[in-house]
Order: sequence, then C-alpha cells, then structure tokens
Amino acid sequence: MSALSPDVLPAEPVPATRWWRDAVIYQVYVRSFADGNGDGIGDLLGVRSRLRYLADLGVDAIWLTPFYPSPMADFGYDVADYRGVDPVFGSLEDARALIEDAHGLGLRIIVDVVPNHTSDRHAWFEAAVQAGPGSPERERYIFRDGDEPPNDWESIFGGPAWTQLPDGQWYLHLFAPQQPDLNWAHPEVHAEFADVLRFWLDLGVDGFRIDVAHGMVKADGLPDVGYSGQARMIGTQVVPYFDQDGVHEIHRSWRRILDGYPGERIGVAEAWAPTPQRLANYVRPDELHQAFNFHFLNTPWDAERFRHVIEVSLETVALVGAPATWVLSNHDVKRHVTRYGGGAGGLARAKAAALLMLALPGSSYVYQGEELGLPEVLDLPEEVLCDPQRLRDAESGRDGCRVPLPWSATGEPSFGFSPPGITETWLPVPPAWRDLAVETQLDDPDSILSLYTRALAIRKDHPALGDGALTWRPSPDGVLAFDRGPAFRCLMNLTNDWIEVDRPGEPLLVSANPSISGNVVRLAPDSATWWAVEDV
Repeated sequence: MSALSPDVLPAEPVPATRWWRDAVIYQVYVRSFADGNGDGIGDLLGVRSRLRYLADLGVDAIWLTPFYPSPMADFGYDVADYRGVDPVFGSLEDARALIEDAHGLGLRIIVDVVPNHTSDRHAWFEAAVQAGPGSPERERYIFRDGDEPPNDWESIFGGPAWTQLPDGQWYLHLFAPQQPDLNWAHPEVHAEFADVLRFWLDLGVDGFRIDVAHGMVKADGLPDVGYSGQARMIGTQVVPYFDQDGVHEIHRSWRRILDGYPGERIGVAEAWAPTPQRLANYVRPDELHQAFNFHFLNTPWDAERFRHVIEVSLETVALVGAPATWVLSNHDVKRHVTRYGGGAGGLARAKAAALLMLALPGSSYVYQGEELGLPEVLDLPEEVLCDPQRLRDAESGRDGCRVPLPWSATGEPSFGFSPPGITETWLPVPPAWRDLAVETQLDDPDSILSLYTRALAIRKDHPALGDGALTWRPSPDGVLAFDRGPAFRCLMNLTNDWIEVDRPGEPLLVSANPSISGNVVRLAPDSATWWAVEDV
C-alpha cells in the first residue's frame, strides 16, 4: 500500500496541446465590436454578449485590444494603470466574467500589454514630473538635459520624439507626447511588468499580444538616425530605437513566466523587423510563441509575390521551430477589401485571400469585420476623425478601419452595435453596411461570413490543415497551387482571366464557382478553391 493518501497523489501531467501553433485568433478592437451599456462605445459587456457568435464562427481564441484605464490619447495604447479596466469599457469584474464565459465556450483570451511606454497620466510619470531633474522617479523614463532635443529621433506620429518640460529636461516619446517611453535599463521597470503579467495570468488570460515588442531597448548613447522620415524606415532597417538585440532578454524573461503557468499561455510579438530572419529571433524556442507576419499582410495581389513571401516565411520560422502566422488586416492598416481594389473586385479577392490564409501552415489572425467583408470607410466626417497617426499623414489615419461593426440590418444608425434607441456611436456606421450586417449574412449561404464559417469548420476537421507541411504543385502563371498532405489541395487564381487546370478531385470549398468539365477545371478570376484530392 502506498504511503501517499489519495489527496496527495502526484497530479497527472497536463498534456501539451500546442494549440497556438495552428490557432485561428480573432482580433477584437473593443471600442468597435459591441456596445453593451448604450454609450455608443464598445465595451467588455458587449464582447461578452457576442461570445456565442465567435464560438459559432469557429475561432480558437480572442485577442482583446487594450481596455485598461487610459486618457485615450491613443485609444488605450497610452496606459495609465496596467491592472485595471477603464470605466468606458467596464470593470475588472467584467473582465473576469468575460474570461470565464469565453473559457466556458472553449475560447481562449489574449490581452494586449503595452511595455514600451505608459500614459503621461500613469502614476510613475506624474511622480517623475513632480519630483524634478535628477530624481529617482525620472530614472524610470528616458530624460535628458540640453537646450535642443537630445538627438534627431522622430515620433511615429510625426514631429520630434522629444518634448521639453518647463524645468528644461526633455523626455522621449516614440509615439504621442502623451506616451513617454519607459527606461528598460531600470530594474524597477522589469519587476513591474513581470508583476503585471502575473496579475492577468492569475486572472485566467491565456496569453499576451505584446505591443511594439521590438521597442523598449534603445541603442547605447541614443545616437542620431541621420535621416528624416524615419517612420518609413520602420521594418526596413534597424534604427537605434527599434529591434535592438537587447530586447530579446526581456522576452526570454517573460517566456519563463508564461511557462510557469498551466495550459500553455503564450506571448505574441507585434514586431517590425527589416528581414524575416530578424523577425524569427522573436520566436526562438526560449522567447515568444508567435510574431505577426507583416510581410504577408503587405503583399500585393500577385501570385509570384505571395509565393515568395509564403516560402520565405515558412523557411525562416522552420529554423527556430516556430509556427508561421498569417494576417490580412488589423486595427492599424487599411482593410484589405479596399487594399485589394474595393467594390465587388476587392470582395472577390478578400474571399480568395481568406481561403489562402486559412489553408497555410501555422496560425491565422482574423480582424473583426473581415469575415463580413467590411471595406475601409474613406468618407468619415472630418469632425469625427481622432486617430493621432493622421497628424503625420492624413492618408495613414486609422479611423476608417475602426468603425463599429454592424450586427443587424435594422436599428439605424448603429445597426445593432448599440442597444435600441442609441442615436450616436463613437464613429458613425455607414448606412450601406446594413447589407453587410451579421444578421443579413448569417442567412445567406453565399456570403463571405458563410465562407469563413465553413472554412473554419473544415480547417478544424481536416487532418491536413493547421500545423504541418506545404508542398507546391506545378501551376500556370498567376496561379498558386499547393498540397497540405496527400488529400488536400488549394488552388488560387490571382489573374483577371479564367485559367484551365487539371481537376485534382472534388471541391471542398470555393470562393467563386469554377467551371468543371470532366478532368478539367477552369478557375474563376480572383478566386481560391479547396479540393479533396483523389485520382481522377
């Protein structure tokens, strides 16, 4: 008989599911997803009310953009308190209930963490301003003396990256002046964020999307860049304030924290790096689990260019044993329906791109509303525009991809985003979006929402999809053809012409109907098809 009583028997080890290697993760921009309290702004209560929709859609996890207390100079990416919830979005109890409800539906929750900078309303920065030059409080940020800005660094939002206080010292802010950069050479900063991660992990979150994961560490001596227009350099070359090698030790320390929790909690890097090889550094085995693949997002509508990006992406992450990630849109870029040409043509390409993305090995990210085929809103009234990035360049403003989602064809002007009777939303919903509303598309088997739902169901059930290998097949110019295992093939025609290919088997899913005659298939322009491969 064992000396151990039943209640102290060694626990069975939790099997490693490696769920994150092929997860489909849905990005919720909280302000614009669903309004639960009727103030015209999306909130956590609204997200809770729509969890069933996301579960039925078939995604594996939800990434929530920041909901922390914030003055909203950059709509939540200027955090005043990393352990709370802004009243605009609800309460900490709402966050806890949301996590529990999501887990009950089999959905994991990923939250944003913003470590490069805080809000200027954060208690640390307010104390630093009050304490004055030379104080310990100022050592948590990057302050410098001088009559002129300490170097030529530019803000991502335009203008100098330095602001001078009345006492004469300058502080660094690589984004808005209301977002002072932290000094990651200070041990208190490391300790604070380790505690912040543990706070949310203890609350039950399944991981973190790390904003500006390539930031935090600055080159010794803060040297000049030597060029103007520095925002255009991000992601094309290493600059003294981004993608410095020292940032990787921070991510290693965070990986150790994540690995100390059950259930495979993950870290996802929003990292801009000049080469796929440098991007892969963020997902080495002892660092983060995923990094966004912006090279794929920025690929123009061209078969050769897509194939090149896919090949390089897969080859690069294979060197470090990480999964590739694929993303078509997010809250910082123009929606891809519009990038692909807009109108019916842009929608056709968006449907095809969805089937391409969901057939590739690795993990995919779906930005809210892309499953509805939402275009960029290009004609928002000047008086409602509020994105600080447009101060640098009006064309780069992000308001148009952040317009609230339409949930029903009735209930104008919010179309179900807000409760009945609410007459104004934080950004206006275009009246034409009634035809793109969730309620409208759910009943339409030919809608892009139905396409996403079927694609995600097949992806879950088909043994060849998700993680694994990809094999390219011979194809005509302008066509991508690849196999996932012996029984699945994806064909994508990126041309304006009907193109004839050999029939690979029976169609599983199509973005536009091909013409099939015997053993010959004619692929529609700007379309993708999934096939169950068989001898024909």
